[in-house]
Amino acid sequence: MTASAAPGSSRRADKDITGFEASPQFAQALQQIVVDLIELNIQGKQAHWNVVGHNFRDLHLQLDQIVDDAREAADTIAERMRALGAVPDGRSDTVAATTTLPQYLTGEQSVSTVVDLFTVRLRAAVDTVRTYHDQVDREDPSTADLLHSIIDGFEKHAWMVGAENRTV
Repeated sequence: MTASAAPGSSRRADKDITGFEASPQFAQALQQIVVDLIELNIQGKQAHWNVVGHNFRDLHLQLDQIVDDAREAADTIAERMRALGAVPDGRSDTVAATTTLPQYLTGEQSVSTVVDLFTVRLRAAVDTVRTYHDQVDREDPSTADLLHSIIDGFEKHAWMVGAENRTV
C-alpha cells in the first residue's frame, strides 16, 4: 500500500501497511528469467572449460566475466522475488526442465564455434528478459528497472562476443 495521506495528516495504522506482493504471473515471469540466467551461467562455465584454439585465453577470460554477470543477475532477480513474497526455484532439475536456452554442445569447441554458440545464448537470455519485461513493468516498475540493467549488460556481452567472428 502506498501512502495516500497528505503531509501533516493522521498516521496510518500498522495493519494498513501490507507491502507489495508479486502476483502468480509476475512470479512466474521472474522465475523464467532466473532459470535462463542460471542456465547461461552453467553453459558459460562449460564453454569456458572447453574452448580451444587461437585467442583461447581472451575468450576464456571473457566467458568468466559473463558467468559472473549471469550469476549476479540471477541472484538479484531471485532476491527480488523473495522481497516480493515469491519463491525462486534454482534447483538443477528445475533449470534443466524449464530453461528456454538451446542445449550446449559437449566436449572441446573451437574459439570460433564458442563465439557463435555463446552469442546465440546471450541473445536467447536477453530475449527471455525482453519477453517478460512489459508484463513486469505493468506490475512493478522498480523490478523492470532491474531488467533494464540485465538487458543492457547482456546485449553488450553479445555484441562483444559476436564481434570476435566478424570481418569487414
